[in-house]
Amino acid sequence: MDPREKLMLAANGHGSSLAALSRMIGRNPTYLQQYITKGSPKKLEEEDRRKLAQYLGIDEADLGGPQDKSYAPNRKGDWIDVPRLEVDASAGPGAIPAEEKAFDAFRFSRKWLSEQGLDGAQLSAIRVVGDSMEPLLREGDEVLVDRREQPFRDGVHVVRLDDSLLVKRVANQGAGRFSLLSQNLAYPPIQVNAEEFDVIGRVVWKSGRV
Repeated sequence: MDPREKLMLAANGHGSSLAALSRMIGRNPTYLQQYITKGSPKKLEEEDRRKLAQYLGIDEADLGGPQDKSYAPNRKGDWIDVPRLEVDASAGPGAIPAEEKAFDAFRFSRKWLSEQGLDGAQLSAIRVVGDSMEPLLREGDEVLVDRREQPFRDGVHVVRLDDSLLVKRVANQGAGRFSLLSQNLAYPPIQVNAEEFDVIGRVVWKSGRV
């Protein structure tokens, strides 16, 4: 992937605008926008690249820097443990959340997470129960939830409705109205106002048996 694409992906994943990142490295607000869309400058200065990589939590090589030849997949610090919580998100009638206590962890490559524009410190894994999201999500699957505060986009989210946690496809209907949609068409949509539910996080990955 081109360094410009990687920078755009990392910025979106971090929730930072190109203008804000430009100011962060001491440049004018349009600097990174021009770098990405117009190819000017052709490559980032070493100091700019270092600051951006450190701030976004990615490798300098992703932004066009030299590849670290000493890289080894099992080197300390190359992996991030994402907690598996003792929490179920219902794909059915609604689960009463248990205590949000980690009992185990999934281990992900730090590099892979950065390539996906994800921040390991803002991720957690919870189990799906029920069948309303089949075939996308099945009971027993575990989903990775991105809990960062960021502008809402339609997609699969874990939400809190009353005292229950649900995993649903959430669609913005406008005027402060949202639809909580199931993949399994046997389950009707749930219509809610913005103040009636909370978005816990966006589902960005799933695990499950084949």
